[in-house]
Amino acid sequence: MSSASWLQFAVLIGLLLVTAPLLGRYMAKVYGDDGKVPGDRVFLPVERLIYRLCRVSPHTEQRWTVYAFAVLGFSLFSFLLLYAMQRMQQWLPLNPTDMPAVTDHIAFNAAVSFMTNTNWQSYSGELTMSHLTQMTGLTVQNFVSASVGMCVMAALIRGLARRRASTLGNFWVDLTRTVVRIMLPLSFLVAIVLVSQGVIQNFNGHTAVTTVEGATQLIPGGPAASQIAIKQLGTNGGGFFNMNSAHPFENSSPFNNLVENWAILIIPSALAFTFGRMVGDKRQGRAVFAIMAIIWAVMSLAAMGLEGNGNPQLDDIGATQAVTAEQSGGNMEGKEVRFGSAASGLWAASTTGTSNGSVNSMHDSFTPLGGMIPMLHMKLGEVSPGGTGVGLNGMLIMIILSVFIAGLMVGRTPEYLGKKIEAPEMKLVVLYILAMPLVVLGFTAASVLMDSAVASQNNPGAHGFSEILYAFTSGGNNNGSAFAGITASTWWYDTTIGLAMLIGRFFLIIPVLAIAGSLARKQPAPATVGTFPTHTPLFASLVLGVVAIVAGLTFFPALALGPIVEYLSL
Repeated sequence: MSSASWLQFAVLIGLLLVTAPLLGRYMAKVYGDDGKVPGDRVFLPVERLIYRLCRVSPHTEQRWTVYAFAVLGFSLFSFLLLYAMQRMQQWLPLNPTDMPAVTDHIAFNAAVSFMTNTNWQSYSGELTMSHLTQMTGLTVQNFVSASVGMCVMAALIRGLARRRASTLGNFWVDLTRTVVRIMLPLSFLVAIVLVSQGVIQNFNGHTAVTTVEGATQLIPGGPAASQIAIKQLGTNGGGFFNMNSAHPFENSSPFNNLVENWAILIIPSALAFTFGRMVGDKRQGRAVFAIMAIIWAVMSLAAMGLEGNGNPQLDDIGATQAVTAEQSGGNMEGKEVRFGSAASGLWAASTTGTSNGSVNSMHDSFTPLGGMIPMLHMKLGEVSPGGTGVGLNGMLIMIILSVFIAGLMVGRTPEYLGKKIEAPEMKLVVLYILAMPLVVLGFTAASVLMDSAVASQNNPGAHGFSEILYAFTSGGNNNGSAFAGITASTWWYDTTIGLAMLIGRFFLIIPVLAIAGSLARKQPAPATVGTFPTHTPLFASLVLGVVAIVAGLTFFPALALGPIVEYLSL
């Protein structure tokens, strides 16, 4: 890799190490029970108005079942509203390009996708959605779907921190505070930076221009910067344009690329520090952050290195892929020259380690092992650092599993933060862990047996199988990125990937809330000399091993049939 690639990687790490603890401390106060929060003078009047309009009592808390029903009800309403907006967009305002109604199966898939924080797109944004649908339909879901994940995270932390409690907070209060105090201010600041770097923000339709060769080209416009800011901060990932973050109107320069990469990682990383403060033990937060950071760094370096090394078949014909003054080097197929292969690999690791899914290069054009890295990163459960809220949820679930395994090894009742981990919690942990692999492998198996589904592949053999496996891995993990070589805008893929997104969202959220409710009712046991410490490097190593083993045993056969076979066949 070039020195510029190493510098960008180091600068990104430095920015995260400085900003994540600060943001984590602020978010702990937002979700905490202490009362006063920085910014009350500005935000409290807004929140009180929302509570009055929605008839919400901010002082009333909910049991986990009520909290879960609120999440489900709000999500159902969001889906129906977004679906209706797409189907009726030709009659609605702010449609300067006269977009027709979105077809039923694409509208279903898109509504599910944005409601579940997946943002998988089987359509071209600038050729399918009106400005109103993009700005008030998709962008609003970018705010609230990300916030729902953070609300569930706050409920889980309260379940771990509280003693003999029957409630986990109030979903409507958590949702309001997340949007008003965290998402909106951060998005405003990031959008200003993006506009300063050339990301467009207007209400124009297509602008006709004449090229130097005399041809007419239509240049798309629209309110992009405001959507891109929350798309990255909320780990949503759905692009305003079909090329997503490879489009110069979304991601204009290397500096812009660095800012957006930081935006993808900052909230999930900061939530580890939020967790440590809310449970009253900062060491626990630092341990969680370290586990997330190690996995992300390993995956990032692997993706950067594999893509930086280039395609071995080009070496065989004498083509140079070395870094020179004229070229950035490495495998440049499907990548933007202004970013290069290493920065593209870094972005790929960040976007699949979170539930972001935005792309600044085409993952389908990566080398076989380079393309396996983002796929494997998702299969770990997107816990490094994961999506907004749901990433920390997944990591805490893996920690609970690790505590249980450690307890079995030493013959003690497993405990985490003083709470005994017993059969009811472990049944829910198993349900959480099995839901995603079942839907990913099940739908992949069904697709490769259907001629119509196989026909959507644009590549034969192992790479074609990888395209299908990647699609359901992305949907089942609420990621949204894709091996773009597959034609997914069909009835089969729109429906099955939509179902995968629903299962990957709610079959994980509901067990998390049930675990939170169960743990909240327990009285913490005092620490003794026999208590297994969960903030040490030894425990962090155990968690890393459990994450790797669970993913490896589950997905290695599928990976062997796809990217590994493709690599061995070169």
